Amino acid sequence: MAATSAHAQSYQCSPPSGLSAPAERKPASEPRRIKPVTGYSLALSWSPEFCRTRKNSRRDKTQCRGDDGSFGFILHGLWPETRGPAYPQWCAVTRPLPPAEVKRNFCMMPTARLMARQWAKHGSCMTQRPETYFKVSRIMFDAVRFPDMDRLSRQPLTAGQFRNAFAAVNDGVMPDMIRLKINPRGWLQEVRLCLGQNFRPRRCPVFRRATKADVPLKIWRGG
Repeated sequence: MAATSAHAQSYQCSPPSGLSAPAERKPASEPRRIKPVTGYSLALSWSPEFCRTRKNSRRDKTQCRGDDGSFGFILHGLWPETRGPAYPQWCAVTRPLPPAEVKRNFCMMPTARLMARQWAKHGSCMTQRPETYFKVSRIMFDAVRFPDMDRLSRQPLTAGQFRNAFAAVNDGVMPDMIRLKINPRGWLQEVRLCLGQNFRPRRCPVFRRATKADVPLKIWRGG
């Protein structure tokens, strides 16, 4: 992956004042799993699709209402993995995120609630300090280049063609290092890059099944 980005993740972004992120608590329904980390997934959410039905949602207003920014890809999270699908999670009890850290990462991850959850659920399995987790996340996020999503959204497209387009603009990334999340209506929700322990792109583990190459895929541009 390159050190600069093409087709910026946030088209505009201005962090609102008074941002805070209370500590996220482990839900009773989710187990704590402390396991050795053997790799990572970088999950990149396509914000126009996420916000398509959430523009009037108070819960998602900083990402979706448009007052604080207009976003393309945002970071859903940097997730540690182990051998097999039961990834590490909720490894430690966490404290509220420092307001300065919330502000620093807002244009990458434009809801404080999302930051708090990603740190508590995933980051606590990687490091003891949220500053370290978000620093590594920013480095990885800023290294990704993005294809021309506007152009791709205006043409017939399959999952395989999209993976090829995404890999083509990222040095060292091959289509089999990319997994896609597509909703039941056929719209792109998320791109996930598989990373090794050294944070370099790798072939996705076999338990991360790929969407078949010929599956139709649509990209919502917003509006």
